[in-house]
Amino acid sequence: MLNIVFMGTPDFARESLKAIYEAGHNILAVVTNPDKPKGRGMKLIPSPVKEFAIEKNLKIYQPLKVRNNEDFIGEIKSLNPDVICVVAYGKILPKELLDIHGSLLPKYRGAAPIQWSVLNGDKETGITTMYMDVGMDTGDMILKEKVKIGEDETTGELWDKLSKVGAKLLVETLEKIERGIAPREKQGEDFNLAPMLSKDMAKINWEEMNAEKIKNLVRGLNPIMGAYSELEGKKVKFWKVNVVNLKDLSQKFPELKEYEYRMNGLAPGTVLFADEKNGLYINAIDGIIKVLEIQGENAKKMLINDYLRGNKIQAGTIFE
Repeated sequence: MLNIVFMGTPDFARESLKAIYEAGHNILAVVTNPDKPKGRGMKLIPSPVKEFAIEKNLKIYQPLKVRNNEDFIGEIKSLNPDVICVVAYGKILPKELLDIHGSLLPKYRGAAPIQWSVLNGDKETGITTMYMDVGMDTGDMILKEKVKIGEDETTGELWDKLSKVGAKLLVETLEKIERGIAPREKQGEDFNLAPMLSKDMAKINWEEMNAEKIKNLVRGLNPIMGAYSELEGKKVKFWKVNVVNLKDLSQKFPELKEYEYRMNGLAPGTVLFADEKNGLYINAIDGIIKVLEIQGENAKKMLINDYLRGNKIQAGTIFE
């Protein structure tokens, strides 16, 4: 049994805290971000990690900052932990730390490795446990576990899957550390940066993105912010889409002949078909986007057939 200080904030981290608690380790303290105001009443809401800590009557710290916070650092040092586990927290203490990273290092270093693996259309990702150092995700690796990414899997779905894999791998890592047999592997320098996502990247660029890139953008930003486009001056968010080819669409709509498709030279973003029975199909550079889930401006998320019952979209109109 190890004496552990756990640092983490979101639901992803809660899975790991729960796993090491149930494995019987002694949780000396839990460090999480301060409560955040949410909703119309701006009520302070605790993080998922704090909720678990309260449930299990664990000691909780919520410092506004960690760097140069000598009082807080002194308090943590006085607990004399064997290991400090950091999972989706983002602040570093001047001590040997054990971190869970949502990628197969060194492929993605940075704040959003899970999101970028989906945005880039990767077929595989994973979890790495590592010792943290002064660099950004450059510490020595301990254990890895590979995870396949489904063709239609969203960031949210992959996040949930990796949180469970990470929790299991953390328990295994701590067991090896406790027994003195934990491996320690240096990272190579062949890596990609995975920076925080920005709102600027959410707009679909129909003129430059091919169909697969559009699909990856949609699932990569689900459920974080949603990819969007504008139709007749109004913002429309896309939450789920698929890519279909002209042959498949021609079988569904015999009136669409391949030669007509080529001669018309339809601009990317042009609506090919839109009705509540058959759905919404949009022309892309090298394929056709079939919309499955959508959200109109100032409206709720809806399945496309439900959306089209109350929102008519004419063929030939263009998403911009």
